[in-house]
Amino acid sequence: MSLQLDRRRGFAAVALAFAVAMLGTTLPTPLYELYRQRFGFSELMITVIFAIYAAGVIAALLFFGHLSDQIGRRRVLLPGLALSALSAAVFVMAGGLPLLLAGRVLSGLSAGIFTGTATATLVDLAPPGQRGRATLVATIANMAGLGCGPLLAGVLSQWAGSPIRVAFWVDLALLVPAAVGIWAMPEPVARTGHSRVRLRAPAVPREMRSTFIRASLAGFAGFAVLGLFTAVAPAFLGQGLGVTNRAVLGLVVFAVFAASALGQVLLALVPDEWALPAGCVALIAGMALLVLSLALSSLALLVLAGVVAGLGQGLSFRAGLTALNTSAPTMQRAEVASSFFIVAYLAISLPVIGEGALAQATGLRAAGFTFAAVVAALSAIVLALLARAREREPRPLEDHRHVRRATSRVRAEQS
Repeated sequence: MSLQLDRRRGFAAVALAFAVAMLGTTLPTPLYELYRQRFGFSELMITVIFAIYAAGVIAALLFFGHLSDQIGRRRVLLPGLALSALSAAVFVMAGGLPLLLAGRVLSGLSAGIFTGTATATLVDLAPPGQRGRATLVATIANMAGLGCGPLLAGVLSQWAGSPIRVAFWVDLALLVPAAVGIWAMPEPVARTGHSRVRLRAPAVPREMRSTFIRASLAGFAGFAVLGLFTAVAPAFLGQGLGVTNRAVLGLVVFAVFAASALGQVLLALVPDEWALPAGCVALIAGMALLVLSLALSSLALLVLAGVVAGLGQGLSFRAGLTALNTSAPTMQRAEVASSFFIVAYLAISLPVIGEGALAQATGLRAAGFTFAAVVAALSAIVLALLARAREREPRPLEDHRHVRRATSRVRAEQS
């Protein structure tokens, strides 16, 4: 008898698989310093190894971001888990740069396939009227997985044997129940018959482009912060603060992603119109604390900067994604989500590589100051766009007064 889950259990299975798939993408974070020491990499090469993952994400989003709308969610999610398993296997065998790069690209392909499709699947499987809750579950699963990866790898590599391999063996074990859950979930999308894989440029319906621009700019700033703490935090902690314990490093990065998840939960307590501005203000505050932590070489301030910026990232990320999922047409929901994540993963890669190159030329502190200024500027731009959009909205009281004055003039003319 074949295993078949109902919609509620299928929803839980997809959320678990989403978290496991994303966990695998951040497992190398505490290991970058080990790779640098063992293989003689420069700081710039470490950021390239980290960021090449985004190339796989974006390629998957461009080629497969719309595919699950056509052939069904399961047929896309299972290959995503297979690529995650292949990435872990490559890292187990990695003994130098080529396999490390290959493992990161495979991990990126997995994340690119999973991110938009799993988000859309959770929205599809949610009960009617609970799309906002489904988006919350999707973003928490995403961030929880991303945060647990460094924590798991940091603890295992610090106190278990074979520090650069054991975490990936654990990842392979976790992928087994995740795949079983996806296999047994109910399929929420009927196959249309159009299943040809092709390059498809991101498409956003015209009527929601202003919403998409604001959400994407805030998403770019927030994900750039996540990229910084995931890729460059090991160097900041090791070279700047003398912290070499990989479990501590994993815990610091986990705190950033946990704060992001908390920020997404807090959205329920913040009025809709203030969620994105509040997230941007928190990002600016986090960058100010980052500058202060680098200037004073303070671990406590660095952690506080990550938590505050993580809260801002989570709040603005979920607010933007909820707005996009709510306003996107049903048959374009995965495509719109994929377009948003293309912007997000560009933010994870390009600023981090730039920061790595600048750090090599000017030092970690100067590069960190520049990075913080750019993120704060992007967040300020979003605030300005939001203020401009509010100014253009009609004001009911003023409109009412205007109508009364016009009516009075007409009556006077008639008399």
